[in-house]
Amino acid sequence: MPLSWRRQNHYVTGMQGGGIGQVMANTGFWALAVVLAAVVLAILVLAARRGGTRGLRGAADIVIYKDQLAEIDRDLARGTITADEATRLRGEVGYRLLEADRADGGAAMARNDVAPGGMPWVALGLTAVIVLAGSVFVYDRLGAPGYPDLPLQARLAGLDAAIAARPSQAEELARLGVTDDPALAALRSSLAGEADATALRAAFASRFGAGEIGAAVITSERLLTVLGADATAADHANRALALVAEAQGYVSPEAEAELRAALTLDLTNEVARYLVGEMFLQGGRFDQAFRFWRPLAEDGDPNAPWVASIRERIGMVADLAGIRYELPGAAGPSAGDMAAAAEMSPEDRQAMIEGMVAQLSDRLASDGGSVEDWERLIRSLAVLERLDDAQRIYDEAMLRFEGRPAELSFLRMAAVESGLNP
Repeated sequence: MPLSWRRQNHYVTGMQGGGIGQVMANTGFWALAVVLAAVVLAILVLAARRGGTRGLRGAADIVIYKDQLAEIDRDLARGTITADEATRLRGEVGYRLLEADRADGGAAMARNDVAPGGMPWVALGLTAVIVLAGSVFVYDRLGAPGYPDLPLQARLAGLDAAIAARPSQAEELARLGVTDDPALAALRSSLAGEADATALRAAFASRFGAGEIGAAVITSERLLTVLGADATAADHANRALALVAEAQGYVSPEAEAELRAALTLDLTNEVARYLVGEMFLQGGRFDQAFRFWRPLAEDGDPNAPWVASIRERIGMVADLAGIRYELPGAAGPSAGDMAAAAEMSPEDRQAMIEGMVAQLSDRLASDGGSVEDWERLIRSLAVLERLDDAQRIYDEAMLRFEGRPAELSFLRMAAVESGLNP
């Protein structure tokens, strides 16, 4: 799917020519980083010293309690206390001795380390160096020193601006190498006198189903011209579907206009909601894509091909949007299945996947299946790098779903995203 327009960094231009301000920002950042590192190191040093002090105090308490036990024995021998008193005192002192010994357990190791050359201080020094060097290295690779603070609303506004400025349908077709076809120009001329909406709808379904996408686009254009304000949400959604298929999955501003017209007439139109979600997904507005897709994932027609696609991807979209979400009733592998797969060798795991793909392929060949099953097989074969088999399955699926525009568009999108020839 062409996403080149959304891959641009829309904020780079704001950083050009930072000059003295950017240098000062860099200096301030690194000064703050050094101060914070020093504070952390000081905390570690204080913790180590405090731990050592507690350890010494605990050892002194143990010596005192042992002396008290010896003193109890001497008092009993002299007859200054009774046997019952001696037993009671031994119990109290013994309990305190056990508590002191337990508290001293962790500190004892620290004291053992201190004795031979002050190793904890060496460890602290190494830790400080590693933390500082590691932080600088990671930030140098992933961060942007001197980059100004970019609030959430500013980032979202930048994405919205990028979506609004994305290439038109014609620009995207030119990028894809789609040239003017004289046959399509002739079709446009022949349709200029057609005013029968029913005939135009039938012609659109036939041409789209046959894979004549350019002809379907022209037919839908004439249909909307004939209908005017009487066009239905489905008419607008079908034209958007044809435009998206023509642009190989890209949702252009022209397709967006048709989708918004469809949703104005029927906010529940599933094809329109699905493609609007695709548009926001392509533009990086994952929060908006999630908003349009969630109702379809949870309450959409389970037999619709776009619902299956949404249910497979909405978890990823939610993660990208920073939303905690779990699809209701989503079935996943059991803990036993995951444990068994984790214990497999790469060869066994590959064989298992190949076996599952073979079973699905055999079932579709003998019994047929839903468009979601065909789409899943196409994508699975592509993942296994069996592109010839994936192309063959795609071609077969296109024949099986001939005359069903929504399913055909769904399959074409899977083919484009899998690197096949749609």
